[in-house]
Amino acid sequence: MTVLSTYRLQFHRDFTFADAERIVPYLAALGISHVYAAPITVAQPGSTHGYDVVDPTRVNPELGGEDGLRRFVAALRRHGLGLVVDIVPNHMGVAGHANAWWQDVLANGPDSAYARFFDIDWREKLLLPFLGEPLPDALANGALELKRDEGGLAVWAYDTHRFAVRPDDPGGPLEDVLARQHWRLAWWRSGNDRLNWRRFFTITELAGLRAEDPDVFEATHALYFRLHAEGLIDGLRIDHVDGLTDPIGYCRRLRERLPDAYIVIEKILAPDEPLDDAWRVDGTSGYDFMAEVAALLHEPAGAEPLGRHLAAISGRPADFPEEEFEARRDMLSWEFEGQLLSCVVAFAELAVEEELTAGMLRRAIERLLWVFPVYRTYGPDAPAGDEAIREVARARALPLAAPGERGVIERMLEWLAGRGPGDPALRAEAVRRFQQLSAPIAAKAVEDTAFYRYGHLLSRNDVGFDPGRFAMAADEFHRRMERRAADWPRAMLATATHDHKRGEDVRARLAVLSEISEEWIAATRRWDALMPAAEAGVEPGDAYMLWQTLVGAWPAPLDGFEERVAAWQEKALREAKLRSSWAEPDGGYEGAARAYLSRILSNEPLVSDLSGFVARLRPAGEANGLVQAFLRCTAPGVPDLYQGCEFEDLSLVDPDNRRPVDYEARQRALGGEERSFDARKQRLIADLLQLRRAQPNLFVEGGWEQVPADGPRAGHVLAFVRRRDGMSFEGAAAIRCARAIIACGGSVPAAEWWGETRILFPSGARRAAEVFANAPVCWRS
Repeated sequence: MTVLSTYRLQFHRDFTFADAERIVPYLAALGISHVYAAPITVAQPGSTHGYDVVDPTRVNPELGGEDGLRRFVAALRRHGLGLVVDIVPNHMGVAGHANAWWQDVLANGPDSAYARFFDIDWREKLLLPFLGEPLPDALANGALELKRDEGGLAVWAYDTHRFAVRPDDPGGPLEDVLARQHWRLAWWRSGNDRLNWRRFFTITELAGLRAEDPDVFEATHALYFRLHAEGLIDGLRIDHVDGLTDPIGYCRRLRERLPDAYIVIEKILAPDEPLDDAWRVDGTSGYDFMAEVAALLHEPAGAEPLGRHLAAISGRPADFPEEEFEARRDMLSWEFEGQLLSCVVAFAELAVEEELTAGMLRRAIERLLWVFPVYRTYGPDAPAGDEAIREVARARALPLAAPGERGVIERMLEWLAGRGPGDPALRAEAVRRFQQLSAPIAAKAVEDTAFYRYGHLLSRNDVGFDPGRFAMAADEFHRRMERRAADWPRAMLATATHDHKRGEDVRARLAVLSEISEEWIAATRRWDALMPAAEAGVEPGDAYMLWQTLVGAWPAPLDGFEERVAAWQEKALREAKLRSSWAEPDGGYEGAARAYLSRILSNEPLVSDLSGFVARLRPAGEANGLVQAFLRCTAPGVPDLYQGCEFEDLSLVDPDNRRPVDYEARQRALGGEERSFDARKQRLIADLLQLRRAQPNLFVEGGWEQVPADGPRAGHVLAFVRRRDGMSFEGAAAIRCARAIIACGGSVPAAEWWGETRILFPSGARRAAEVFANAPVCWRS
């Protein structure tokens, strides 16, 4: 089945295949062609997301098992729908006791049949930093127990973590048993510096898999191959593809096994980073489109005053590259020492005849990682884009070189290009170590640190975004859509995901602030005067991000809102790692910030002012939300609808964006006459998705052509036509019209504001005032 649109569902034990089966008729009526499922294999017991896979060979019984999956797929097929599944080839969950492969490795060490499945350096014992305290303290406190269970003799920690003992171990006093194992237990804080196996980012509970090994590839993918062969699944979404040793080679092998499957990859692309067709996939999972359409909604002129205000109140950098640079240095220093040392050792072995010391190599690696422009490179056989990436890295890193060590950076870049002196096998291993370090450094430094420090405008801080690029001109957006139509017509198009920092309609509303920056700044000053952050012991920069979050997610009524924002606030403070952190939470500061939030929401004059400000913004934000949904459903690619986001999405970062969805309300609204924003957004999406199903060739294969506009407001029109085989679709959206919408108090700009602006459609010119008389989007097919 051709994938025309997808609907993402988060499966877990509280939302199973049986639960999803009940909403299939609704999804069909909405116009969806395929459900796009979160990971369905066995995960850690009680997992709410499925990415902590412990057995990739079976369908998770908590979801209904394979029988439940088959019943669900049968229901999908009866309604003409298919299934795309998210898979996790890069890592497995190893905490607790549920991963039989990992337990076998613990028991048998390097002789285990699964030892090579994981990326472990066996030159020393396998370090297991799962203790909540140093080992002597854990022993003294009775946190460890030696006992025999159904799997044999094992050491249990805190009655939750199981560590299998060697099968030939005679047992006896606990300390003697520990000394004889293939592994050694350690305090969790030591993991960052001493870990001798690859993990997922900084999550020690997730161990990296060696998918490049043919046996590992077959073992971890056999279930998907069988399900596809039996016609149960139509495609795969590959999680964190850049974590693999050879992402391009992996995707090519996958395509060879699944030549007709729909395959997309979770790939974070830098703003100008191309995705080469050498990957042999259908495209990315859509973060790049989310970044493009979000940037289109922002007014470029808002960047300077907002940046100036941020710097003035917080003392933080006004420009994102400075914030990113500091975060990269922090992450490399604080959380990746073990992986960095492994990388240094690998290059030192390669450079043994070069007389380049480990210290020189370490400094060169550090400087490259501080400024690396993309997640990673892909080696000498990769697309030509790698050379351009290395040139940018060279230009940024050389000025940072230690005195006399510019040549070391040059040599590093030569090795990364697959050239230079030394044994080719050692070079390949060293380059692999660098590539598998640069990706997590980028992710943790940018998305999970700098995004929580940089409060310029939070609608520009999300997965795959570059806050350094505040806005996108309409002409540039058109160029990118033309390239999508030509190169990636089946890539996924997302505007909300299970990973987003804030919901699509939160971002759409916050984008309005870019058009009214001075009014926004004045409002925050007014609110701070009513509730001074300094007097509450809260940093002004943290308060400024809180104001944005309150305005962006402000609901009606406020039931449960304070608890949701408090959860976001705690995560934001800890991810920023400035006043608190996950490693060492500062209860005093977090308590002050929590109290500050409570005082804000209990201050009636302030709440009234906030609520009134949001009410003025709301119509313009809703217009942006409709434009965003319209472009996702009409642009070249496969629109993905994240669960529940056919209604207004005012969610915050996970777990808030994974809350249960009220499908009964959505089913009642579909086809009704309600005029709420929820109903209008749902109706727009349904109309366009049903049109896509009726004319698949037009939307799958049709090009994208910019349609010009003329007149006084031509810059506020984004119009296009898509054509294929005599069919056409003409569409137009009103962009950056917030001031006009606020001024007239309606949902679209007043007719007189448009004046004589015309849209020069191929079918005939039309006045913008007529096109946008009732909605910020319009189309004809």
